[in-house]
Amino acid sequence: MALKAQGLTAIRLAPGEREGMAAALAKAGLPSEDIAASDGLFWRFEQDAVPIGFGGLEIRGADALLRSVMTLPPARARGLGGAIVAAIEAEAGLRRCRAIYLLTISGAAFFERLGYAACDRADVPPAVRASQQFAVLCPASAAVMVKRLS
Repeated sequence: MALKAQGLTAIRLAPGEREGMAAALAKAGLPSEDIAASDGLFWRFEQDAVPIGFGGLEIRGADALLRSVMTLPPARARGLGGAIVAAIEAEAGLRRCRAIYLLTISGAAFFERLGYAACDRADVPPAVRASQQFAVLCPASAAVMVKRLS
């Protein structure tokens, strides 16, 4: 099923289709090492059949981890990043997630504008903390943020 939000179409990527996403993340300096092997949900977002970005979601019990949100360079500064996040949040809501957590090195202000708030690592549920992204890929200096859905 494809997600739709604000004129975007999201196409879910099967594990064998994630190489392009991993390459784009690596080029942007974002963690990409586990994309192919992850059991998370990942999407390529398009506008008028043109790829504009990527994003993912790892369901961890009653909560989720927002993963690998990026807008491709030609599509930046047009508000599409917020639309990508909104589509992923809608999917988390359909899956009855209580909250979405994320880690970011440089995007805290962006996510704050979308309703995310800083939180302590110790307050993150153990299932989320056990993710590869949380436990290995992102540095301890990354900001931890949360948005409550229910």
